[in-house]
Amino acid sequence: MSSGSLPRNPQNPRTTRTLRTPRHPRNRQVAIAGVALSDCGRVDEATPYDLHAQAARRALADSGLDRSVIDGFASAGLGTLAPVEVAEYLGLRPTWTDSTSVGGATWEVMAAHAADAIAAGHANAVLLVYGSTARADIKAQRRTSNLSFGARGPLQFEAPYGHTLIAKYAMAARRHMHQYGTTLEQLAQIAVQARANAATNPDAMYRDPITVDDVLSGPMIADPFTKLHCCIRSDGGCAALLVAQDYVPDLVKPPVWMLGTGTAASHTTMSEWDDFTVSPAAVSGRLAFERAGIRPSEIDLAELYDAFTYMTLVTLEDLGFCAKGEGGAFVEKGRLLRDGELPVNTDGGGLAACHPGMRGLFLLVEAVRQLRGEAGPGRQVHRPDGRLPQLAVASGTGGWFCSSGTVVLGRG
Repeated sequence: MSSGSLPRNPQNPRTTRTLRTPRHPRNRQVAIAGVALSDCGRVDEATPYDLHAQAARRALADSGLDRSVIDGFASAGLGTLAPVEVAEYLGLRPTWTDSTSVGGATWEVMAAHAADAIAAGHANAVLLVYGSTARADIKAQRRTSNLSFGARGPLQFEAPYGHTLIAKYAMAARRHMHQYGTTLEQLAQIAVQARANAATNPDAMYRDPITVDDVLSGPMIADPFTKLHCCIRSDGGCAALLVAQDYVPDLVKPPVWMLGTGTAASHTTMSEWDDFTVSPAAVSGRLAFERAGIRPSEIDLAELYDAFTYMTLVTLEDLGFCAKGEGGAFVEKGRLLRDGELPVNTDGGGLAACHPGMRGLFLLVEAVRQLRGEAGPGRQVHRPDGRLPQLAVASGTGGWFCSSGTVVLGRG
């Protein structure tokens, strides 16, 4: 047994059963049973495998289930044979696996795959887990920062001209500014409100307040993005356990239900992107809301991938929270704050809390905690009537708006 093997749960013997003959072999409901973060932020004395194991153990404990129920496993970004290597490290022998890798949208896409598999009876309990020491590796000179994803395949036609990943986002932001009149001050508001949301999150890497002037006056990274328009680089990991409805009676906490999912792919080369102001979330979001039977106006909070401020703005538009071109006006006046009209990235997001690489799974963890009412004093979102939130959306974006996965969640 490896040092990362998941423990059993002797305190809950009911969970040692397995679903060999499920009551609902088709069209079963799917719940998120447990979520957790590993140590995050500045983690210098751990390997990525350690963070995977730490997050997985904590998520399993959060669910109250025994590791024997896990028959599905999804992981990406680590090992030569991901997720086989990570599953072995955790002492798991899954009969359903997923190693989909589409950048930051990976985890919402994996969650969609896992939910479909569970609903169809191909798996009963799927563990999604991620961990990265991106910050520590650079600090220790185990790796260097990468300007692009590579120069093979279609990317060979862009990389020689210095078209970096951040430059692609910056160019798209400039197009939105030109076409719709979006201002730098409006984009800066997204960073300011993300930092304000992080202020009461003890796990956030940066909690000190910032102003619009702070964002605008920072060092230029890729016009129009200054440093504070860009996500931070951190260490960290997280995990989520998805289960069939048959396991819900054994959970120690209320389930959060997977109500609808959608995925989409857009482009690799910028020349094949039809419209720089429209992300693939326009497709994945529409599908997720339609399948959930939910309207965007019913959502209580949104956890959105925010590698750059423009990503938040255009995703808000594409998910239907405001009309195309109106994202700049929408993000003003504190609408994204924890107590705003639409709380967005309530943990501080990738702009302030943590961003160890493919951050999409963190969105699901935060959404579940908020729906359960577990965010804690000063950080928990409430409806205007004081009740806990009932509906949330998590939407991940991969590459340079290349892919998207959207998940609509409901409180049990």
